Amino acid sequence: MAKFQYSLQSILEIKTKLETRAKQEFAKAQGLLAEEEQKLKELEKRRQMYEEKTRSLLQGVLNVREIEENKTAILVVEGYIAEQTVRVEHAREQVERAREEMTRAMRERKTHETLRDQEFEEFLQEENKS
Repeated sequence: MAKFQYSLQSILEIKTKLETRAKQEFAKAQGLLAEEEQKLKELEKRRQMYEEKTRSLLQGVLNVREIEENKTAILVVEGYIAEQTVRVEHAREQVERAREEMTRAMRERKTHETLRDQEFEEFLQEENKS
């Protein structure tokens, strides 16, 4: 009995490697997104802490300098939050691009596997005839 040899095996191997690389890139992009989202949460907690401090400063004896410093800190943190929000959105876009690339690579690999399976079926039919 003859041995089956897929004519496009090298291409299938390349497609499999490309799919693996795309999956790694997708995982990396998801990790970066998680980091950026965590930074944003920490900044929002910091802003909340400053807002609570503002409420406590407005009770009892008023210290105008501390109130102003706290107000400035809130404004600075809000600026950081705005910047971080942009970073999070950029990371989300990278995740989506990586997902699309991974999906494309998977589709191409599956296409070549289907072709290989069809070629194998034809090979088996030829072997059965002879």
